[in-house]
Amino acid sequence: MVAAQRGRYSKYLKPISIIIDLILLIGFPFFFFRELGLNYFYFNIYQITGWFIIAYFSGFYEIYRYTTPVQIFTKIAKQAVIFLLIVIAFFPFSKTTVFSGKAIALSLTTTFSLIILFKALTFYYIKKYRIATGSNYRNAIIIGYNKEAIRLSEIFQNRIDLGYRFLGFFSDKVQNHEIKGNLSVLEDFIINQKIDEVYCSLNELSDNKIKDLVEFTDANEIALKFIPDSKEIFSKNLKIDYYEMFPVLSLQKSPLDEPFVKFVKRFFDIFFSMLVIVLVLSWLVPILGLLILIESRGPVFFKQSRPGLNEAEFFCYKFRSMLPNKTTEKEASRNDPRVTKVGRFIRKTSLDEMPQFFNVLLGDMSVVGPRPHLWSQNITYGNRIKKYMVRHHVKPGITGLAQVRGFRGEIETDEDMINRIKYDVFYIENWSMFLDFKIIVQTVVNIFKGEEKAY
Repeated sequence: MVAAQRGRYSKYLKPISIIIDLILLIGFPFFFFRELGLNYFYFNIYQITGWFIIAYFSGFYEIYRYTTPVQIFTKIAKQAVIFLLIVIAFFPFSKTTVFSGKAIALSLTTTFSLIILFKALTFYYIKKYRIATGSNYRNAIIIGYNKEAIRLSEIFQNRIDLGYRFLGFFSDKVQNHEIKGNLSVLEDFIINQKIDEVYCSLNELSDNKIKDLVEFTDANEIALKFIPDSKEIFSKNLKIDYYEMFPVLSLQKSPLDEPFVKFVKRFFDIFFSMLVIVLVLSWLVPILGLLILIESRGPVFFKQSRPGLNEAEFFCYKFRSMLPNKTTEKEASRNDPRVTKVGRFIRKTSLDEMPQFFNVLLGDMSVVGPRPHLWSQNITYGNRIKKYMVRHHVKPGITGLAQVRGFRGEIETDEDMINRIKYDVFYIENWSMFLDFKIIVQTVVNIFKGEEKAY
């Protein structure tokens, strides 16, 4: 939460870059392809879809403060070559369109020239701005004091353009004037000084202390990175970055932290929820609404307060499956007397969850993600189960990995919740679009198969 609270302009660079690229991609075909008989609507949908698919796999928008100019131009070259092939592939399938290699060459050359110019100016401006003003810096500390740690601190201090403010070493093994303090004061220092990134020499810490440090930084949304040494690292998401020729291992929290990935997931959520609302809910709401009203008095929809992204409150919508009652913070149990006959059917088939596609469209939820728990469950398990609150780093979902693996419904023991959290955290830390598709398909399969705890 520290980094989020500091508020830096750099978080806007990627969205601005995407918007500028979209303007160029959409705008130039109107100029260069005006005599080719092109259907601009279909062509723009095609080329924008292709552009973002290529960008996702090429890492086109994955530009960081330590990314070198060579890496940036390599990403641009990959994007340009593959996108050129995508654009050419459109014309054979459009019978009314005239193919013109000259028009395509002029359009893409102009587009990518301006993209390169914009990225180069942005890259140059940010580095100069950091040096001139000392703003937008990330506070960093190093745990450990050895040759590699000293080398990294020198890079931080000599390469001002990288945008790091080095605030000192922490060590239990070494004592000299350069050591800021021992590990007993580390956590207070990190919070008080608003540290953004912690670099750790693994030789400095025992396995238990590493585990505690990972949990602490995870809970406070602080980037934890490891300085390579002889100790093996067993982790789920490690990548290697280079500051000049200096290697640093990063413990990645989640792909869902990336703005571009958030954009892709949100785009899919809007598209998929609109599809369901138009094709399914348009006729399902009147039918189920009538059946619900015939059986019992009360509203068609049930609205309940739930904790969402960053534990912010939102109202989760469902088809009402129970008689109106005042025990809404009590989850349903087997043979629950509150459940109506219609309610038992729609709960068994998960149709009661369908109105949550409106929550998705409104931006409160995602199609796939950790299921939103009751507030009472948050209070009960928030401090009892490790990594429980990590699930609030992303939007809750209509379905999730824990649900398709059988951990849905009533929580009868702590073990039920622990297993659910394990799958939720695994999903967050290992997200991919393929995993989302797999969960959606498995959800549909489970609905037809029937689930033991769907009551």
